[in-house]
Amino acid sequence: MTEKLRSSNITEGAARAPNRSMFYAMGYKKSDFAHPMIGIANAHSTITPCNSGLQKLADAAAEGVRAAGGNPQVFGTPTIADGMSMGTEGMKYSLVSREVIADCVETCVQGQWMDGVLTIGGCDKNMPGAMIGMMRCNVPGIFVYGGTILPGHYKGRDLNIVSVFEAVGEFSAGRMSQEDFDAIEQCSIPTSGSCGGMYTANTMSSAIEAMGMSLPYSSTMANVHEEKVQSARDSARALLDAVKADLKPRDIVTRKALENAVAVVMATGGSTNAVLHLLAIAHAAELPFTIDDFEVIRQKVPVLCDLKPSGRFVATDLHRAGGIPQVMKILLDAGLIHGDCITITGKTVAENLADVPATPRADQEVIRPIDKPMYEHGHLAILKGNLAPEGCVAKITGLKNPSMTGPARVFDDEQSALNAILEGRIKAGDIMVLRYLGPKGGPGMPEMLAPTSALVGAGLGESVGLITDGRFSGGTWGMVVGHIAPEAMVGGDIALVQEGDSITIDAPTLTLSLNVPEQELARRRAAWSPPEKRYKRGVLAKFAKLAGTASRGAVLDADLD
Repeated sequence: MTEKLRSSNITEGAARAPNRSMFYAMGYKKSDFAHPMIGIANAHSTITPCNSGLQKLADAAAEGVRAAGGNPQVFGTPTIADGMSMGTEGMKYSLVSREVIADCVETCVQGQWMDGVLTIGGCDKNMPGAMIGMMRCNVPGIFVYGGTILPGHYKGRDLNIVSVFEAVGEFSAGRMSQEDFDAIEQCSIPTSGSCGGMYTANTMSSAIEAMGMSLPYSSTMANVHEEKVQSARDSARALLDAVKADLKPRDIVTRKALENAVAVVMATGGSTNAVLHLLAIAHAAELPFTIDDFEVIRQKVPVLCDLKPSGRFVATDLHRAGGIPQVMKILLDAGLIHGDCITITGKTVAENLADVPATPRADQEVIRPIDKPMYEHGHLAILKGNLAPEGCVAKITGLKNPSMTGPARVFDDEQSALNAILEGRIKAGDIMVLRYLGPKGGPGMPEMLAPTSALVGAGLGESVGLITDGRFSGGTWGMVVGHIAPEAMVGGDIALVQEGDSITIDAPTLTLSLNVPEQELARRRAAWSPPEKRYKRGVLAKFAKLAGTASRGAVLDADLD
């Protein structure tokens, strides 16, 4: 090791006897203090299937730490079940939980002066929260993904969480029977694990593997499979090797590593939330990385994987087809990722991929070869214009009509917008504007899966546009634009839109425009004042006060200098 263990520094000498006595109460021996103290941040909970299968991974990780000569110290982190809170007031706590998790990791690792940390997470915000916390602490760390879920089945159709939300729209539109609706609700989530498509959880696990902060192949394993438990043990051993080598998160998560992560997100058709979370991770690592970098990479990297929400397959199919290493090998050979980045294995990306085939297997249809991609360019586009001068994020692949101009249908909250869809008041050609849902306005930037899925279920997924300063679920698809910045709550021009105004969404030219003369916008701007804050106490009020713009990751410490 290049320096003394941090745990040794606080447990040696007579003055440290009180520190040691606390450990003796938990069964430690004097000889244990010569070995590293390894934190295990365990997000296990019975709140959500995403996290209900994590305890076995924490136990396996603790076994792995002991076997490798370390002392495991387990502590908890919270989680919010996005799928359960979606469409409710509880969804406002989802992004907030990312910051709470990061604070938990930082507080425990630094407060207990740990020599390394293994973080375990399943649901969406566990992953970026854990990564942000590890970047802040910068002691050797590794991420262990809780694993994905297996698909449900009904009438020969694979199901997942988005199937339920879309069924709501179909049922409300009279396009589905009560029997089928009930069966889809009951059959869609059959096991523990995170939502099965390339939604936010699997997107972030894949991005973290691409960054080099988790073991190869670990990001697409199913929670219920034994290989996931073994991967937790293997991760513990890899972490102890990193402690010995003094290999820290900021040695691994460089600008090049972030570029690799974005390339993999584009190639796999990942969630819009990756933009928000990777910006936040870059901020925590103090790396120069902006929203515009996503567009540069999108232009170069094709979509290689046929994955839900817009494709056919789920993460377990991707795993059987070769997983993220197969995707990365294709990108590496094409010169689209950096092979010289160091990873938590102690090897470079190129070394990790040395034995991976250059082309995907012919007996699978999940991963395409580089010369036959799903789409020639990435799917997450950064649009700008007078409605989003700082930028916004749109999924643009697979759309029959990537451009549309239509009348604004304006809503200042999610529920009224959802009601309008379910009651049949939204028509083809409309552009729904959902505002005051940004980091400060929501507060907490809630996801809009309920209204977007209702549009799909009603048969309006490609004929109605929806723009918002809030977020979208990784399961969202259609003509949707989110993360509009500046947000309405701080006076962004989305706050000035009036019912019936003409709005243009133009993916080919990367523009989002409010077609109203600037003189009229100036008049509206002068008359505008922010609405009363929705929360004045507690964690949502604190988040609303501190949250920065979505175009910089909606972090809480951007302006504390």
